[in-house]
Amino acid sequence: MHLEHLKTLLRVPDLASKKWIYEQYDSQVMNDTIQTGGDASIVRVRGTQKALAITVDCTPRYVEADPFEGAKQAVAETYRNISAVGGKPLAITNCLNFGNPQKPEIMGQIVRAIRGINEACKALDYPVISGNVSLYNETDGKAIQPTPAIGGVGLLQDLNKRCDTKFKILGDEVFVIGKSFGHLSCSLFEREILKIDSKKNPPKVDLIEEKKNSEFVRELIKSSIINACHDISDGGLLVALFEMCNEELGCELDNLISSSADLFSEDQSRYIVALDSSMAKELKKMADKKSVELKRVAVVVKEKIKIGEEKVAIKDLQNLNESVFEKNFN
Repeated sequence: MHLEHLKTLLRVPDLASKKWIYEQYDSQVMNDTIQTGGDASIVRVRGTQKALAITVDCTPRYVEADPFEGAKQAVAETYRNISAVGGKPLAITNCLNFGNPQKPEIMGQIVRAIRGINEACKALDYPVISGNVSLYNETDGKAIQPTPAIGGVGLLQDLNKRCDTKFKILGDEVFVIGKSFGHLSCSLFEREILKIDSKKNPPKVDLIEEKKNSEFVRELIKSSIINACHDISDGGLLVALFEMCNEELGCELDNLISSSADLFSEDQSRYIVALDSSMAKELKKMADKKSVELKRVAVVVKEKIKIGEEKVAIKDLQNLNESVFEKNFN
């Protein structure tokens, strides 16, 4: 059942692979782009060991449900994505995409979204250095979903101290960093599986937890303790785990990770990390020292995702996920 739900989610445009689009142009201009397709792209600073980590994020359904919380979340996710590759987040830019500001409800969205961005940037020490607006985005008088797109940039001091999302070693243990509450409201699971489009109560971002967990992840990457890292966002834990798989390596989930809330909730400020089992005690020790929530959720296995008696080949899931845009737009 859970893996059938995963298949459904991997076919929605929100989560479908965009490879068919971005592989049609040169994403490696002058060979300075070191990494694409992960949480953040990495571009070298030529002539040095430094690199920039760059990402753009926004979840419009969160902003539509609560512009203040949704805009906070957009800022926090860029912060998280930069941290997940080992970069220190430095600053953001933005593009505030909204409907007609002469309508009170749209102006209200804009004001509350700006306040959310302001609160997140202050708490994360993550200033806004530029931005622009795109207003009057409507069709037949109906506004687009409010979309305050956030572009974040961070710095890696040493290119050799970076991380990506993919599993690399059979038998690695997989942990979630951050608190899980089972928040399904406003999630893709609620919309696509439960067929509820509630447009209320998006997941809230605890900015203190966000900063603490991100600093912890950057420390793990700098210390070369983990082999892979990925933030949990749209679709929840199971979607994020799929995104960490490749045709050779998948994962088997622990028995206690079995409910829809465990697998598909979109609680914020969370990361998945994979590491050698010999390092698990050190990870727990470091997490305890920093008062960071830590929970083992899976182990890396060959070629499949397995939950209890359910299993599916990674290749089959990839074929589903990667064919959506080509089938619909080719």
